[in-house]
Amino acid sequence: MNSSVGIVSAQRAIFNAPFTCKSGAVLAGFELVYETYGSLNAAKSNAILICHALSGHHHVAGYYADEPKNIGWWDNMIGPGKPIDTNHFFVIGLNNLGGCHGSTGPSSINAATGKPYGAGFPVVTVEDWVATQAMLADYLGVQQFAAIIGGSLGGMQAMHWALAQPQRVRHVLAIASAPHLSAQNIAFNDVARNAILTDPDFHGGDYYQHQVVPTRGLRLARMLGHITYLSDDAMADKFGRELRHGKLNYSYDIEFQIESYLRYQGDKFAAYFDANTYLLMTKALDYFDPARDYAGDLNRAFAQAEAKFLVVSFTTDWRFAPERSRELVRALLHNKRDVSYAEIASQHGHDAFLMEDAQYLAVMRNYLDNIAQECAA
Repeated sequence: MNSSVGIVSAQRAIFNAPFTCKSGAVLAGFELVYETYGSLNAAKSNAILICHALSGHHHVAGYYADEPKNIGWWDNMIGPGKPIDTNHFFVIGLNNLGGCHGSTGPSSINAATGKPYGAGFPVVTVEDWVATQAMLADYLGVQQFAAIIGGSLGGMQAMHWALAQPQRVRHVLAIASAPHLSAQNIAFNDVARNAILTDPDFHGGDYYQHQVVPTRGLRLARMLGHITYLSDDAMADKFGRELRHGKLNYSYDIEFQIESYLRYQGDKFAAYFDANTYLLMTKALDYFDPARDYAGDLNRAFAQAEAKFLVVSFTTDWRFAPERSRELVRALLHNKRDVSYAEIASQHGHDAFLMEDAQYLAVMRNYLDNIAQECAA
């Protein structure tokens, strides 16, 4: 029987030693907020790390006692009897360094100045995230993960684990992801960032001190991003050309239902997400490219991977198209790695990795059931 993990609470890990980012910038110390579900077995062999995407965070499953409607963003995937079954696995979700949901980020207070980091917070990368995630694993007593799982940007982190810490992960599940962004994707991210950077309330990233928020820029960035997460079919089925008021008003106000939806999503996002964090996350997406150090040769980049892989893509995901997942599969096969690939027929576009889909959930469940048996052996 599928059920929720129930009431959960966030925890905090504090790291006081200096941390050097890939850029060379140094943080005097940092904190990571995380949640755990299920129990670590005696052999400490059943841990799973969930890596979040651009706007994700540590609250992956369950709900809070004082916020019962605040349900984890992957609650349909994680819990007793669900594909990532907490009867068998010890699951960890965290908010990455640079985030805006409790981990040290641009809106955090810099102890050296007594003010928010703002523009002074360093640009962070997927490599930095994996390094700090490994520190969290050490903190929790996990030496090797049964699996590391992520969708989109989270999938990139899962991939890098297999390259940077090959002996610490037995399985990688990379969902709706890619070994690097296309030029088109980088272009979308740049337009989104420019919407924020040119907002008069941005103040060079130090808007906290001015007690304002670059709402207009963040709202536009999210609207643009949201368009790319949906497929044309999904938008047509949900909204079509339906008018909000049943007639044309010949104005620049909201007339079509799709316009109303996008503005609602933009307003909602701008109310809770930090603009500086959005800039950092999109830059991390742009920078990720494991083949860069190998003259663009993805086969050479993945030669050092030891983990088994499950790679999942979705037919209508044009932001991270199936062909991009197949690039990863080919590189793994070239290196004679154990890899399974599933291409799921879905109308939901890039957001499909978050949705209820019987075939998708079955693929995940079957693969993870095998991992559970490994852990029990």
